[in-house]
Amino acid sequence: MSRVWVFFLLAFINCSTENEVQNRPVSSGNETLVPIDGTSSTGEQENTYASIDFSNWKLTLPVDENNNGSPDEYLPASLVNGAYRSNNQIKPFMYDQIEDSSIVFYTYPQSSTTNSSYSRTELRELIDPSNSRINWTLAQGGEMKGRLKLEAISTDAASNMEYHKTIVMQIHGIISISDMETYGFSSNNGPPLIKIYWKDGFLWCHKKSLVDEATSGDALLEVSSSIWTDEKDNLGFVGFDPFDLRIAATNAKIEVQLNENEPLIYQDISLDKWPFENYFKAGNYLGTTAQGAFSYVKFYSLEITH
Repeated sequence: MSRVWVFFLLAFINCSTENEVQNRPVSSGNETLVPIDGTSSTGEQENTYASIDFSNWKLTLPVDENNNGSPDEYLPASLVNGAYRSNNQIKPFMYDQIEDSSIVFYTYPQSSTTNSSYSRTELRELIDPSNSRINWTLAQGGEMKGRLKLEAISTDAASNMEYHKTIVMQIHGIISISDMETYGFSSNNGPPLIKIYWKDGFLWCHKKSLVDEATSGDALLEVSSSIWTDEKDNLGFVGFDPFDLRIAATNAKIEVQLNENEPLIYQDISLDKWPFENYFKAGNYLGTTAQGAFSYVKFYSLEITH
């Protein structure tokens, strides 16, 4: 009789151990896996990642590891198909957060681009992945939409704001190839048409408008604040919660929509006269050089269409 009980007990322990092993998350060593809805055909839990296709994005980092005097940049080939996950230079600044299927953009003040004092971990749209001079006009139009959140940011002791600010989305202007050739400009840099700031929990839209709407001709290509200035609008409070954001550009019209709110619509003579081509940007562009500053922005999805 005792042999029967021993056999039964051993069988029960063995069965329980097998079930426990099968239900454990599987780790690749570098990533943390958590339970998600559904399992693979083998019964193992699968990863979910942020919904971002990097085929037409270039990444700028806040560091200059190759010592060429400019922030390090990575073309789509270094990002697509999860390539960024094995790049040791990218991983400290752009990495997956498996727990909520997001991708984190981390930055702090260090290296900055030629036309800025601020550092960024930011994506730049490339219509042609091999040629950043190919961009789009407002007449051609485009739309960018994403789901994101401000995860964490440093406090600001030098102003009346509680936190530092960061830019999470942009439409940036650029002088066209034809205008570069016509006027012999040494730089193709244009002003940002739209900047979406996170400021103390509120989203603000900064839109470029003419200082003098009578401005015309070659003067429109000037990037100085004497020609173009920022029109600022408060889109609403998001705090540190996830939100949906959409920016749509068409001929002489911009729509900016936060969540399901009524879209903010710009349709004016400044847009009608806007002489620049454009590209989208998204990520984490920290607006301070303060020592010890930082910010973390999460994206759950990001999509551009033309």
